[in-house]
Amino acid sequence: MSGVEPGTPCWADLATSDLAGAKRFYPELFGWTGRVAPQPEAGGYTTFLVDGRAVAGAGPPATPDQVPIWSTYVATDDADLAATRVEAAGGQVLVSPFDVFDQGRMGVFADPAGAVFSVWQPMRMRGAELFNAPGSMCWNELVSPDPEGAKAFYELVFGWHPEDRPMDGGTWTGWRCGARIVAGMTPPLGDGYPADLPAYWSVWFAVADADATAARAAELGGTILVPPRDIAQGRQAALRDPAGALFSIIARP
Repeated sequence: MSGVEPGTPCWADLATSDLAGAKRFYPELFGWTGRVAPQPEAGGYTTFLVDGRAVAGAGPPATPDQVPIWSTYVATDDADLAATRVEAAGGQVLVSPFDVFDQGRMGVFADPAGAVFSVWQPMRMRGAELFNAPGSMCWNELVSPDPEGAKAFYELVFGWHPEDRPMDGGTWTGWRCGARIVAGMTPPLGDGYPADLPAYWSVWFAVADADATAARAAELGGTILVPPRDIAQGRQAALRDPAGALFSIIARP
């Protein structure tokens, strides 16, 4: 299994108090199958698969009062160094780096505006095994009310270089890592998104048909926050699962 380059989003997982519900909803929505971690300490953490390849995970929340949330993981060669850089750049270390059995080393951080993200230093588990195909992660985007602060922070932490482009109602920023744009940033969006959301990282999954997937999500008890619409990259919609976790889907041309 090939790894993901450092500085690149490599994994996404869902923390939810309704793990059983998530294990019903997402396989019905995306055609995923599940593989439960054998360790009792993992709390039933489940790796979701497409055609036998890992695409995402789901597990119990870190604390009982944690709201259901999809998390973005960025690959790193050194999770402890990433933690040092987060603090030096004005962010918070929410969970200090620790080993996840023999799979990898991770830490959970927040940027100065409060957007939570994780890092993954791979060991046996390198990250997702499939990207950009239906049912797999295809994009990660920061929604932040402080884009200038975010530009300084993520450049210090990951070496990302921001590239601004005009968009309807504001500016879209691409995060360049080496030769590639690996993620994006937008200002807080209206048009269906909750107005009280703090800064957050959104996880996007590729689908074959955005309209059909959004309709199916609603049938399964989810919520359509932003109905399918055409954007430059494809046809996109923002959804919530039945427990309230926000995620996006996109069907690309």
